[in-house]
Amino acid sequence: MAARKLVCLSCAQTNRVGSDRLDANPKCGTCGAALMPQKPVAVDFRTLEKAAKTDEIPLMVDFWAPWCGPCRAMAPQFEKAALGLKGRMRLAKIDTQAHPQASARWQIRGIPALIVFQGGRERAREAGARSAADIIRMGEAVVKG
Repeated sequence: MAARKLVCLSCAQTNRVGSDRLDANPKCGTCGAALMPQKPVAVDFRTLEKAAKTDEIPLMVDFWAPWCGPCRAMAPQFEKAALGLKGRMRLAKIDTQAHPQASARWQIRGIPALIVFQGGRERAREAGARSAADIIRMGEAVVKG
């Protein structure tokens, strides 16, 4: 099976993982972190920028802020969706208050906002709080392509 490039969401190193091993809990060769984590991972701007450009597996990112009520309300739904999409897509979160350059870079106009990246391209975008089922549907639409 072909190897896929994935940026470790913990240390930002690029790894190659066989497509047949994505659901076998692959680990980063540098830091040992899970490459296909069961929960969304908080990332910084630099790591997100690299993953958005490099990842060959879809990466869904929640752009949020701690003061945002709908963002906080959606957080448990986003975690549930991560379990539903495990092995097919990774989920990450970026705090737009701590990393305002992310909002500028991807032209985020309202939060929460979800963007799916794959192979250096934005594949899908939705704004507003969503249920786990809606988040999974969005992810599956990208995976099925």
